[in-house]
Amino acid sequence: MSDWHHADILEAIGQHQPEAPAQAFVDPLGGEPARRYSQAEMHRRANGVAATLIARGAKRQDKVAQYLYNVPEYLESVLACFKASLVPVNTNYRYVEGELLYLWDNADVVAVVFHGCFASRIADLRSKMPGIHTWLWVDDGSGPCPDWAIPYEQAAAAAPDGSLAFEAPWPRSGDDLWLLYTGGTTGMPKGVMWRLDDLWLLGNDGRPEPFDLSGGVEGLVPQFDELLMRRVSLPACPLMHGTGFLTALGGMLNGGTVITLANRRFDAVATLEAITSEKINGMAIVGDAFARPMVRALEAEPDRFDLSSLEAVVSSGAMWSAEVKREFLRFCPPATILTDSLGSSESIGMGRSDSTAGEATETASFVLGDNACVIDDDGNRVEPGSGVLGRIAVTGHIPVGYYKDPEKTAAIFTEVDGVRYSMAGDYATVEADGSLKLYGRGSVCINSGGEKIFPEEVEEVLKTHPSVRDAVCVGVPDERFGQAVTAVVELDDSEGYSEPDVIGWVKRELASYKAPKRILVRDTVGRAANGKADYNGLRDWAVSELASREAAR
Repeated sequence: MSDWHHADILEAIGQHQPEAPAQAFVDPLGGEPARRYSQAEMHRRANGVAATLIARGAKRQDKVAQYLYNVPEYLESVLACFKASLVPVNTNYRYVEGELLYLWDNADVVAVVFHGCFASRIADLRSKMPGIHTWLWVDDGSGPCPDWAIPYEQAAAAAPDGSLAFEAPWPRSGDDLWLLYTGGTTGMPKGVMWRLDDLWLLGNDGRPEPFDLSGGVEGLVPQFDELLMRRVSLPACPLMHGTGFLTALGGMLNGGTVITLANRRFDAVATLEAITSEKINGMAIVGDAFARPMVRALEAEPDRFDLSSLEAVVSSGAMWSAEVKREFLRFCPPATILTDSLGSSESIGMGRSDSTAGEATETASFVLGDNACVIDDDGNRVEPGSGVLGRIAVTGHIPVGYYKDPEKTAAIFTEVDGVRYSMAGDYATVEADGSLKLYGRGSVCINSGGEKIFPEEVEEVLKTHPSVRDAVCVGVPDERFGQAVTAVVELDDSEGYSEPDVIGWVKRELASYKAPKRILVRDTVGRAANGKADYNGLRDWAVSELASREAAR
C-alpha cells in the first residue's frame, strides 16, 4: 500500500502559497460581512484546534464529530483532525436527541465541534455521553458559550508556534481514517471507513489531468501552479453529506478557495448571487431540488446573475432531470459541464453522465465508471445487452468497511474471482451500448432531496401513535425533492385521528425530513402472512390516490 496523507498534501499547498485565499464565508444577500482566510491563516487556526484536542486527551485515531452547518470551522476542524491523525465524523444537523446518542456512541466520539444553536440540545444529552471529553463551541450569535464548552476561537488561537505544519506526538499514516456516516440500507447510520491514502488516490484518478505522483509530496509542489490552482468551489449542499464535503475537499486539495454561504437552507437567489460575486468555477448541488429553483430565479431575473465563471456543476444523491439540465444550461457558458454522479458513501464512481450545451443526457442515464461493473446474484459479470439484472460493483480504491460492523461489511464488501468489490445494493442492467439502466436499491430506501430515509424507522414511530394500528411508508414522486415520504396507515381510533397530529408525532421523535408529507388511510395495509408489506403495490396505490385527490380539487 502507498502512504498518501491529506495533511501532508494540504500543508505542502499552504507552504507553497501561504497568502493565497483558502476559505470564505459569505452572505451574498448582504446580511453580514464576509469572513476570509488565507492558506496560512487556515493552517495556523487548524493547528490550534489540533493542539487543543490533543491537550484535552485525544489519542491517535480518536473520533471527532462535526455538528455544524456549512461554515469555515467545519473544514478547518476536519483539517485539524487530519493534522493530528484524528478521525472526523460527519453529523447530520437535522438529527434529534436519540439519533445523536446513537451516532456518537457508535462512532466512539471523544470530542464534538458544534454550532452554538445546538447547545441546549447537547446540554440535555451530555450526562448520557461520558466518553465525550471536549466540546468546541462555534459562535453563531445564538447565545453565550456554555461553561462546559471551550470557545472555538480560543482553540484556534492556541497554535504552538507560527509554523503551517503540525507535529503530533505520533506519526501520520495513509491508513488514517475518514469516517463517513451514512444511512446505508438498514435505517441506522453506519460509519463507512475510508483510508486517507485511498481517498486521495481515488480523487487524483478522477482529475482531468491527474498529478504525477512518482515524486511523492515534494514532487507535487511544482505541479500545483500548472494544474487547477485558484479554482473557486461552492458546496451548495451540506458539508455533513459526502457530496458537499468531497467537493470542498477536492477544492482544498487543488489549492483553491472554498466558499460557504451564510444561509442555512438552500436559497436559489443567494446561490446565484454567490456564483456572480465570488466567480465560482465548480459547484455541488442535489439534483432538481436545487437546480429547479435556480432555473426559476434565472428566468425571473435573467439580467441579474452572471454565470460566466461556472465551469462545472456536479450533482449526486437525487434525480437531476434532463429537462432541468437543458433549462439550466441556457444560462451557462457553452463549455460548462453538468455532471450527474452515480455513487454512494460506500461506492464512489459507480457511474456518471455529463451534459453540455445542446447535449443534455437523458434523466438517470449513466455510463459505468472506469472501475465499475454489474455483477449478478450468481457472481457473474453482466454482459451488455443481456438484460440480466445485477448489482453495480466498484473495485480499486474502496472503503475498508463499516466501523464496528463486520457482518454488514461482509455483505457489502465482497470478493468475486479474487477481486474485492463494494456493492452497496444498487441494481441495474447494462444496455447494449454500455450504459446503465437503473432499478434502484434492493431495499425500499426513500430518497428525498438527497436524504436517505428508511421506511422501517418512520413506521415504528408512526405505530406508537394512539390512533395508528399499522403503517407503511413509501416514496412518491415529487417535483422538487425527487421523492416525498408518504405514509399508508390503518387506524385503531379513527375519531381521534388527525393527519397534522400524527405528522407532528413523528417530528418529535425523528428529524423533520423523515416525517411523512402526507398520510393516507386504508382499512388495511395488506401485510402478507409472514408480516411483509407490498411496498411496490402500496406505492402505486398512494400515487394513484394522491392524483385522484388532486384531480378532485
